Amino acid sequence: MRTRLAGRLAATAALAAVLVACSSSSKSSAPATTAAAASSTTEAPMTGTLNVSAAASLTGAFNAAKPMLESANPGLSLTYNFAGSNALVTQIEQGAPADVFASADEPNMNKLVTMNLVDTPVIFAKNKLEIAVAPGNPKNITSLQDLTKSGTTVVLGEPGLPAGDYTRMVEQQLGITITPKSLCPDVKTCITQVENGEADATVVYVTDVKAAGSKVEGVTIPDNIQPTITYPIAVVKATHNQASAQAFVQSAVSGTVQQQLLAAGFIAP
Repeated sequence: MRTRLAGRLAATAALAAVLVACSSSSKSSAPATTAAAASSTTEAPMTGTLNVSAAASLTGAFNAAKPMLESANPGLSLTYNFAGSNALVTQIEQGAPADVFASADEPNMNKLVTMNLVDTPVIFAKNKLEIAVAPGNPKNITSLQDLTKSGTTVVLGEPGLPAGDYTRMVEQQLGITITPKSLCPDVKTCITQVENGEADATVVYVTDVKAAGSKVEGVTIPDNIQPTITYPIAVVKATHNQASAQAFVQSAVSGTVQQQLLAAGFIAP
């Protein structure tokens, strides 16, 4: 009987020791996991003057990230140049100061890649097209086909501007032709013309319609006819601030800038 009792006590003690050891091991590993998670979200520092040339559709998200980046990096002076991606390519070709280029499409970025003016680009966001109309949709526009109707005034992006080129891709897919009243140099100009009543409709990005708030109304374009819209970003080879330029690119992919892109309605890469 005593022998049996002693065996039970010994087994209980052993089990208790194992439980204590497991508990101790779990507690000691927790801080390491937390530290690893923290380090994975830490952004590389940025300092000095940084000029970022970016597609006009990125205006809201990039501007929202600016005070956060400058607060986290007191030595950083961040300047943006927003325009149509095609216009920015021309500027960089002609030697305009730029450390980073963020395009709304790959063809424009690839022009600079071919000329060896940028480092290898990386995709940092995606988007969708949407029709923008006046509040209340007075013309009762429900599809892209409605933009071909007589009496409907439309403005579209010019050739080479990604939003315009994406729209023409969908027109070709649907077998329709939209005849615009005029062509815009960037998406902000297109949407402003609808806001001002100069046009009944335009085709821009979902994010542009969201940014305009109550000034316009959006008409959804079905997913099955949406083109693939990808945004690449790259360090410009002529940069004098390579480290900060690379840090900004990384922030656009997975840091502060990426968070603001998602808040603005962009789709993660």
